Amino acid sequence: MYYNNFKGEKISALGLGCMRLPCGPDGEIDSAELQKMVDYAISNGVNFFDTAYVYHGGKSEIEIGKALSKYPRDSYFLSDKFPGHSIQDSFDVKTVFERQLSRCGVDYFDFYLLHNAYENSFPVYEDPKWGIIEYLKEQKKLGRIKHLGLSSHASPENLEKFLDRHEGLFEYCLIEANYLDWSLQDAKTKYENLAKRGLGIGIMEPLRGGKLATVEDFEKPVEMAFRFLQGRESLTVILSGMSNFEQMAANIEIFKERRPLSEAEEKKVFEVAEKLKNAVPCTACKYCMDGCPMGLEIPRLIATYNDLKFQNRATPVMWMDTLESDKLPSACLSCGACVQICPQKINIPQVMRDFDELLSKTTRWAEICRQRAEEEKKLNAQMGK
Repeated sequence: MYYNNFKGEKISALGLGCMRLPCGPDGEIDSAELQKMVDYAISNGVNFFDTAYVYHGGKSEIEIGKALSKYPRDSYFLSDKFPGHSIQDSFDVKTVFERQLSRCGVDYFDFYLLHNAYENSFPVYEDPKWGIIEYLKEQKKLGRIKHLGLSSHASPENLEKFLDRHEGLFEYCLIEANYLDWSLQDAKTKYENLAKRGLGIGIMEPLRGGKLATVEDFEKPVEMAFRFLQGRESLTVILSGMSNFEQMAANIEIFKERRPLSEAEEKKVFEVAEKLKNAVPCTACKYCMDGCPMGLEIPRLIATYNDLKFQNRATPVMWMDTLESDKLPSACLSCGACVQICPQKINIPQVMRDFDELLSKTTRWAEICRQRAEEEKKLNAQMGK
C-alpha cells in the first residue's frame, strides 16, 4: 500500500467506503464478512474508513465501529458525516453527533463532514437556527473532530462560493471523480480548485457505482479507472465501496504501488469516456445563452441531460431540484435562436424536448413534479383561482 501525506499524517491511498458493505440474503450486513475484510485491509496497510449517518439505515456506523474496535484507536482514520442534505423539518446536530460517536464506539472522529453540501443543502448548513457549523467548530476545538470537511456534488462555481464564505474552516473535501466524470460532471475543475486551496481531496465513486468496472474496452477496467486517479497527485484518499472480500483483495493489489497511466493510456480512457457518454457534443461556449428569451442555462442543462442519459440516478437531478419552473427544459420556446448561433450546430430545442421526456420517466423527478403540482394547486386555491 502506498500512502499520501495529509498534514503530516500518512493516509492510505485506498480507503474503504462503507455505503455498500457486504450483506447476507436477508439484506443485513454480514458482520463476519466485514470483519474479514477489515482485518485484511488493515494487515495490508489500509487505514482510512468512511461511513455516514444514513448508510445502511444507520447500521454502517455500528458495524464498522465493531470491526475496528479490536484495533488501537490511533491506528486508523475514521470519517463520518452529518446528514444536513436529508429532507427534514428540523436538524439536531448535537443529538446526531453524539449518536454517531456512540454507534461507532469512539470518542472522536478523525474526519467529520457536512454530508452532500450542495445547492439545496447549503442553506441548511448555514442556517443559524440549526447552528450546525458553529456546533461542529466547537467539537473541533474540543478535539472530538480532528479535521472538519464536506462531501459535495455541487457545481464547481457554487462549491467555490460556499468555501469562500467559510474560508479557512474546512480542511478536506470529498468529491465524485473518475475518468468519465472528469468532464461529464466537471470533476476536473473541482479537483483543481480544491488543490489550489490546499485542501485534502477525497474521491468517491471512482468506478461510477460499478459502471466503469465492466467497460469492455480495457482488459483490466478496474485497474485502469484506479490508475487514472493515481495520476492526480493532490489526492488524499480514493474511497471504494467494496462489498466483498474478493473486491477488497483485488483493489489492494492495485494500490500496492502508485502507477499513474501513461500519456497514451490516459488518452485512451478519455476516448472511452466520450464513447460511453454518447453525449450531445456541447462545448459549453455559452453563445446560446445570450439570445435565449427564457434565460435558460443551456450548457448546464445539456450536461445534466448527458449525465442522466448515461446513468439514471439521483446525482444529476440534484441541480434540477433547485430550478424554478421557467428554467427547466420544458420552458424552452423552441424559437431556434440558440441553434443559429451554436458552433456545434446542435438542435437545442430538440435536446430540451428529449430532456423533458427523459425527466418525466425518471421516478424521482416525477415525484418532484407531482409535489410541485400539488403545491401550485393549493396556492391557486388560496388565491381563489
